[in-house]
Amino acid sequence: MNIWSEEFGAETDTPILLIMGSMSQGVMWPDEFVGRLTAGGRRVIRYDHRDTGMSGTVDFATEPYTWDDIKSDVYRVMDAHGLESAHLVGHSAGGLLGQLIAVERPERVRSLSVIASSPLGGGEGQVLVRALTGQPQPEGALPAPAPEFVAFYRALMAAPPPQDRRALIDGMIAEQRVLHGTGLPFDKDAARRLQERIYDRARDLSAVANHRLAAAAGPDFEPVGVLHRVKAPTLVIEGSHEPVKPGHGAVIAEQIPGARLMIVAGMGHTLPPEVHEELAAAILAHTGLD
Repeated sequence: MNIWSEEFGAETDTPILLIMGSMSQGVMWPDEFVGRLTAGGRRVIRYDHRDTGMSGTVDFATEPYTWDDIKSDVYRVMDAHGLESAHLVGHSAGGLLGQLIAVERPERVRSLSVIASSPLGGGEGQVLVRALTGQPQPEGALPAPAPEFVAFYRALMAAPPPQDRRALIDGMIAEQRVLHGTGLPFDKDAARRLQERIYDRARDLSAVANHRLAAAAGPDFEPVGVLHRVKAPTLVIEGSHEPVKPGHGAVIAEQIPGARLMIVAGMGHTLPPEVHEELAAAILAHTGLD
């Protein structure tokens, strides 16, 4: 499996590996944010997960894989860039990957930063399924997504798939608007530029659905009750207007010894320009531990 990656900064700088969420290309890490990290003396690497962007794609029916394979790609990217260890920064499902690697291979994780994510083993997937199907959440479950998020995805599942480039990009922008949340103005023109870039650089845009199949293929990707084993200094970041995983950051911070929770005012589930300076400053401070 070919995995596309790129790096910024000097090889001698402190390495940060950016791990994006499920079905998301590496360029979802904004160029301006990456630039701020690089200007702060960091060697920054981002990559496209398998079946996204410019990385290799497969016919899942003949070449199935699991999220353990997606996790193994993280090690492959590190190895390809000659990194025995790095500071891991994960967004959404990328944060789950970072948590698991910090448990599984602590010697490879200098520090962990988790953005807009859920706790490993917390059952976030089941919470989402119950929300979308109208089932009640059991006592003790993670907080459910915001009503506007649930309404959007219910309508999306019932609608016919878009038939051309413009319709598909319009749908991607609508999804980005919902993920953006309600705390900051939404820049539709910037969103269109981003989604056009994502569309145009993808080998096969439909292949991202294989990540859902990988989750169903098992084995269970999220072991329960292991976060106390994380030894890496951990920063947990959540937006005040997170629509997908509201309050999940606090659960992560409670379960990882010594973890620090940071709430970013106005931020939802995306990384808009208004929060780049604050996020970069926090991660530069957190990764200045070498």
